[in-house]
Amino acid sequence: MSQSSQPDQDAPRPGASGQTVGGTEPSDFLEVSTATETKDAAVELARIAVEGHLAAGAQITGPITSTFWHLDAFGTGEEWRLVLRTHVSRFEELRSALVEHHPWTNPEVVAMRIAMGSPEYLEWIRNATDPSEDS
Repeated sequence: MSQSSQPDQDAPRPGASGQTVGGTEPSDFLEVSTATETKDAAVELARIAVEGHLAAGAQITGPITSTFWHLDAFGTGEEWRLVLRTHVSRFEELRSALVEHHPWTNPEVVAMRIAMGSPEYLEWIRNATDPSEDS
């Protein structure tokens, strides 16, 4: 009888029960994003998050063009996108800080789980967002 070409059902899947980082799964890490009207506002939010160990690092891109519904009207506008990397345990504090310091009343703050990543990078995120590092 020939061997099946089916994947081994008992083998660990990366990002599920596969390789762990410091006792955590890769999915314990998040990419969190928001947008602002100005580059300066995005830089300030990034500074607050990273200095407070709520995010390991941030990237700002822009300007980008956004299309949206706002106050029952269709609109487009130029924005700066801010993407932060954090540990899931820091999300609520990060979300609160972004909303508190954001220039908009109801800013977008969304998070996506990181399914896979290099173990060294994920370990860096974990260490950089360790609450014991807070000032």
